[in-house]
Amino acid sequence: MHIHILGICGTFMGGIAVIAKQAGHRVTGCDAQVYPPMSTQLQAQGIELIEGFGAGQADIGADIFVVGNVVSRGKQPLMEEILNRGLPYISGPQWLYEQVLKDKWVLAVAGTHGKTTTSAMLAWILEDAKLNPGYLVGGVPMNFGVSARLTESPFFVIEADEYDTAFFDKRSKFVHYHPRTAILNNLEYDHADIFPDLVAIETQFHHLVRTVPGNGLVVANGGDQNILRVLGKGCWSGVEYFAGPGFGWKAKATDATSFDVTLDDQPVGRVNWDLVGEHNRHNALAAIAAARHVGVSPQVAIEGLARFQNVKRRLELRGTVNGITVYDDFAHHPTAIETTLAGLRSRVGGARILAVLEPRSNTMKLGTLKDELAGSLKDAQKVFCYSKDLGWDAAAALAPLGDKAGTYDDLAQLVEAVAGEARSGDQILVMSNGGFGGVHDTLLARLAR
Repeated sequence: MHIHILGICGTFMGGIAVIAKQAGHRVTGCDAQVYPPMSTQLQAQGIELIEGFGAGQADIGADIFVVGNVVSRGKQPLMEEILNRGLPYISGPQWLYEQVLKDKWVLAVAGTHGKTTTSAMLAWILEDAKLNPGYLVGGVPMNFGVSARLTESPFFVIEADEYDTAFFDKRSKFVHYHPRTAILNNLEYDHADIFPDLVAIETQFHHLVRTVPGNGLVVANGGDQNILRVLGKGCWSGVEYFAGPGFGWKAKATDATSFDVTLDDQPVGRVNWDLVGEHNRHNALAAIAAARHVGVSPQVAIEGLARFQNVKRRLELRGTVNGITVYDDFAHHPTAIETTLAGLRSRVGGARILAVLEPRSNTMKLGTLKDELAGSLKDAQKVFCYSKDLGWDAAAALAPLGDKAGTYDDLAQLVEAVAGEARSGDQILVMSNGGFGGVHDTLLARLAR
């Protein structure tokens, strides 16, 4: 079968492309913005990419068009041509369920933050335990080198996104997945472009809970009041809590890169790894609990985490020049920015951190969380914000930081400002959920001069 994917360079749709290719289909796709790591991953898989959504692609000979949620009515000529000609189309989540997930034990990882990292951890734990899982995550796990794969294993790990499915299906993606094991990592207000308030997101999370069978398991953050409120609306499966008061899974840091795991106050083992931050300890607890549900002992899971290499663009080291270190991170929500900075601070001690930020997500572009931005950057000594095309005043939002923050509409000027400030021993943390104009390599080249 020939599948043509609209919006193929999104992390989810790119993962579907990889799975479809591995299933033996011919896969092509198109997108308006093509940048690494997804573009290079797809090309390495032998998948043909077409720039743009031209109507002529309707004649590419596809048996079905798989439509990503980047596609809207009236904006992409290809979609209008598909509709006008009555050509077959389907959403990405529905295609994935019908072709793959309906025959699998699905382990789904949901939450505002940490979905990608926790999914990658869980997939790696199962892999390290010789269970050979299939998976689809919203990034590239370094242990695997590719964001998705299809195997003969009965187990499939998926990052369960609450964003809507498609222009013709406004339910959250994760309601299509029907997991037997579901992680609810945390819950905050996000995606202001589609959700009017937190209550609307909680409703979607409860829809997910409703799909977990009675013999399934919900692994829930017991310290998150919003998650507890979701479960309070009804839950018909087993529940295990982590990171909360009372009994459940807990982590106690022993130093920056190790922590002890307990279950119901009984010692389980110690994780020694390269990751930092309380958020990653919580991610690990969730992954350990979920893995136990499919038969992996906590001790085996802990041993596997010692070999976990994280995900690209999660505090990823991009290079060191003249004693100045540059990291790349996907953080774009104020909470993610704050936790990423805190994690880096625990690693580098008193070294100066220069935060370079692009508020690029739909929520941030709308300015919904702009009042939380300054507080989230408190762990940085200097802040450089790329403010081009924002619909709000970034300088005003960052004013509480005083002269430690600057805003720039020109990327070249931003790079010059960062390079002019940086000195040996500094840690530069670049944060964006997009390509950020290749600023990481540009900055490293400028620092080398």
